[in-house]
Amino acid sequence: MHKRILGIAAVVAASAVVLTGCGGGGDAADMADDVDWGADATGTLNAWGFENADDVGQSRLDYAAEQLKDVKVDLDATAFDAQKFTTRLAGGNVPDVVQMDRRYVTTYAAQGLIMPLDECLDEQDVEPRDHWYPFVVDDVTYDDAIWAVPQFYQPPAILVNKKVLDEAGVKADQIDTSNPDVLLDAIGKIYQEEGGVPTRLGFDPQATGQSGLWILGMGGQLNDDKGAPTLDDPKNVAGIEMLKKITDAQGGYAAVKSFTDSFDTFGDNNQFVAGQVGAQVNAQWYPNVLSPYMDQLELEAVPFRGADGEPFSVASGTAFVVPAGAKNPAAACAWMVDLTSDEAWAAAGEARGETRKKDGGVNTGLFTGSPAADKAIREEWVTESGNSGFDQVISTYYDVVDYGQSFGSSPAGQEIQNELNNAITAALLGDKSPEEALKDAQKAAMRAYENITQD
Repeated sequence: MHKRILGIAAVVAASAVVLTGCGGGGDAADMADDVDWGADATGTLNAWGFENADDVGQSRLDYAAEQLKDVKVDLDATAFDAQKFTTRLAGGNVPDVVQMDRRYVTTYAAQGLIMPLDECLDEQDVEPRDHWYPFVVDDVTYDDAIWAVPQFYQPPAILVNKKVLDEAGVKADQIDTSNPDVLLDAIGKIYQEEGGVPTRLGFDPQATGQSGLWILGMGGQLNDDKGAPTLDDPKNVAGIEMLKKITDAQGGYAAVKSFTDSFDTFGDNNQFVAGQVGAQVNAQWYPNVLSPYMDQLELEAVPFRGADGEPFSVASGTAFVVPAGAKNPAAACAWMVDLTSDEAWAAAGEARGETRKKDGGVNTGLFTGSPAADKAIREEWVTESGNSGFDQVISTYYDVVDYGQSFGSSPAGQEIQNELNNAITAALLGDKSPEEALKDAQKAAMRAYENITQD
């Protein structure tokens, strides 16, 4: 196995995929078959990637430590890095468990760098599609096996700046992504500029930051059921055309991008306080950023709606994997499951609840990847804030959770995302037609896919 890892250790930066390797993950699957996943969890566990643990993270670490008293956790809390990961494995410095973005998981599964975890979950009495949202499980499923223990699900929705909309005579329900005519009319009423430069956007679609949402929501597909890229699927054009109409109505993509790059997104003069947006696509964590400014704002939220008019969301988050060659996989298995158990999330919910009591902030809930944990935390800790608009925002994010869909599991998942963003940028700038941009993106993504999955 060591020689095999050396053969696939040529890598690019963390935003890209490993381009040399062979497919199927056969060696890793064989190694997993030899593991006694149900063995007592003892000894030293080397974990990597659980970085900057806040109250939510630390409470879960503490819970897992209480359950696994015979395990000494040696935690490398630095951020996951794709190049460092393969370099460590090639050098024989193999962690027992690693946290990473779920978009990497299938890439490493196809290369045989991580082990399938179906037997681990069986031994821990975890039924994946009962414990986690099915689309979260889909993110880490490849070749009929589950390759990671997922955590978190940050659904996107549309935050609406009511003060700005009221000034323009626009209603929140006009920010409707399934109805282009109504949406573009609303954008036109809200949008402001000086000398051709935007000073207020009617709607910031987060074109590249939420590219998968737009493509999938408008009926497209990023990869097929085997994981092969499908970026040149004709159905993907609709999402890009929609984005181009939105950005063209506000001075064009270059102007919109330059303006949004200037936002004080995490500061006192953020785009909502400053009245620089009427509406913006945001993941569930962003209302936490805005909660200190609640008294200065009048917020609402509406769901992103797909082409069929129904609410639509996409799954995103992190996951834990066990690398091939891990020295203590049984302890890794128990630790991952304990960290993502309903009991661990209950401890996290309490920790966050107590933190919010002390700092006087708003508890927007936790979106864990587990429906039972989400429900329990919401019932116990998410109370009325005293601001009806902000409470409606929180409720909307809870509502859209059930409409989630996986981005799709592909060995070239990260490359697909990168090439999709490149295609959208080229099309919105007018450098290529959507069809041309997607065709070029498909070629690049398919090269990566074939390099990863070749025998």
